[in-house]
Amino acid sequence: MANALTTALGRINSTASTPLALTTNQAGYDAKYGTYLKLFSGELFKGFQHNTIARDLVTRRTLKNGKSLQFIYTGRMSAAYHTPGTPILGNENALPVAEKTIQMDDLLISSAFVYDLDETLAHYELRGEISKKIGFALAEKYDRLIFRAITRGARAAHPISATGKVEPGGSTIQVGTGTGAAADALDSTKLVAAFFEAAAQLDEKGVSSEGRVAVLSPRQYYTLIENVSSNALINRDVQGTGLQSGKGILEIAGIKILQSMNIPFQGKYGTATTIDNAGSFVGAAVEAGDIGQGGINNSYGAANTFGTSCGVIFQKEAAGVVEAIGPQVQVTSGDVSVIYQGDIILGRLAMGADYLNPASCIELHTTSTAPTAF
Repeated sequence: MANALTTALGRINSTASTPLALTTNQAGYDAKYGTYLKLFSGELFKGFQHNTIARDLVTRRTLKNGKSLQFIYTGRMSAAYHTPGTPILGNENALPVAEKTIQMDDLLISSAFVYDLDETLAHYELRGEISKKIGFALAEKYDRLIFRAITRGARAAHPISATGKVEPGGSTIQVGTGTGAAADALDSTKLVAAFFEAAAQLDEKGVSSEGRVAVLSPRQYYTLIENVSSNALINRDVQGTGLQSGKGILEIAGIKILQSMNIPFQGKYGTATTIDNAGSFVGAAVEAGDIGQGGINNSYGAANTFGTSCGVIFQKEAAGVVEAIGPQVQVTSGDVSVIYQGDIILGRLAMGADYLNPASCIELHTTSTAPTAF
């Protein structure tokens, strides 16, 4: 009986009926299974893109052949009436300028070792699952740094500070008007009032209405949906659908609403159960954010910096992200795979983030005392 001619799914430029010569190196193996790791690479990007929401909400630039990227601020120009007979020679200091430099943080990585025998014996596909989790880890860190940078901007003055031409800085808005109860962060009526105040402040600063976004914790977001009967955020005709889908509230005062466990909510990420007793949370507590700690070259703020923070509202110009290395995957092969009988699967990313236009940054907090700058 003739041998079956199998479909050559994994081989590059080879057919299944053409035997591969056995060699002392990995050439035969690489050719035989040459396309399989591309699935892993695709899975990493899918995991990253589906779990990062901040990347496309702020200003992003690619950094090449350098360690930092400079952003230029320009202030406002004034207008005046012309006096007949006088020459027009331009205004002194007509356009004040300032700069902002965003540094690259050190290389961010997430990796796993896959033992060949484990992969052989497992009844499920290992590499695709590992790739998604690597993508999740990179995306989680990416979002956390950006949201902390926006929070920093909300507490900062504008770099344009020329006499008579000072630009407005960031804003912090208390949710509620009391002495500062943490539970106010989950009061839908007080949240809605804070949104309208934020929209008014952004309008008064001349911030574009295009690209305004708010990011709340999941519990805040669902609290808004749960109380639609009293806060009138969803049209009565679609309240049932909105409640059941968990996606009923699209925007408040022209501000699109998203939810993420990666905002520094009351000093932690992924806060569970109650606010006063946070319980467990995903990952570590808000990691130290001072320059020079753990590969960090920008200031993102330490844990106690965010003890009363409960959400961010911003516009696309609020923060900038520079990427020297976008999300990539690397996999060992050749002699390394032979020696260790397995592969190191590595996801990597090189980025840095900081606020750009403080006027576009608003932080929600739960105390009567405004959070301090850092």
